[in-house]
Amino acid sequence: MIEAGQIRERGRWDAPADDTITLDEAQRHRRRMAMVSDGGIAFLLDLPEARLLVEGDAIVLSDGRLVEVRAKPEPLLSVRGRDADHLLQIAWQIGNRHLPCQIRDGRILLRRDHVIADMLRGLGADVHEVEAAFDPVGGAYAGGHHHAHD
Repeated sequence: MIEAGQIRERGRWDAPADDTITLDEAQRHRRRMAMVSDGGIAFLLDLPEARLLVEGDAIVLSDGRLVEVRAKPEPLLSVRGRDADHLLQIAWQIGNRHLPCQIRDGRILLRRDHVIADMLRGLGADVHEVEAAFDPVGGAYAGGHHHAHD
């Protein structure tokens, strides 16, 4: 089986991709897994550590081909506040529940959950169901621990 042990990050590769693979957010958080590209290339993803693949990353196959990662749209809630302060209060409530969320363009995206949607509406948030790619914000330690302590 073809193996893939390297990722080229979005914006850091320019050769045309040989194929694509379309995955939802949960499927894009991987270390080791058998995968099949959209065009049928079977390969074993075998990375040194688990990571979140994002839209536009390229998986480098052992034969040199590139498979571009695409984010599959999934059912989400789009949440907006009355103003910036209100949106910050809403973000605090979401974070206090340790819910993965994406913050962009003056809104918060999170996985659909009717209980959370009702809570947010009760807080005065503007909540709508959408289908979109989901790239949640990494946690405080998502990028690993890279600074020195000397």
